[in-house]
Amino acid sequence: MTRRPQRRRSGAAVVEFAALLPFIVYLAVISTDWARIMYYSITVTNCARAAALYESDTVVAADSPYANSQAAATAEAYGLQSTVTITVSTLADTPTAGNSTKVVTATTPFTTITNWPGVPKSQTVTRTVQMRVAPVSTY
Repeated sequence: MTRRPQRRRSGAAVVEFAALLPFIVYLAVISTDWARIMYYSITVTNCARAAALYESDTVVAADSPYANSQAAATAEAYGLQSTVTITVSTLADTPTAGNSTKVVTATTPFTTITNWPGVPKSQTVTRTVQMRVAPVSTY
């Protein structure tokens, strides 16, 4: 039995790669921006936690090298290209606990590195942390 010779398909892989290349580049760009916004959200959460701890515990505020909660939050914001804005408010005393609660909101703008259609160019990353005020020790 004789075998039929195989046809050569040397250009098929190049054509398939050329057809898929824009989609592969789009996925790479989207994943890069997704990783960056995840980093921003984790860092802004840490900024809000640092400011809430500074605001809710007088011992931490006294021992801290920072002058205020904005400075404490800014110290946690390494790696961000913009500054973090801190807003502090106080919730009223709760009848069962007797302590007030500090609510700290950290906000920073985020800008993508590319300008692809379907991907928003800028976003605002906002995180809010509530922390109960520590009771003051009298001894």
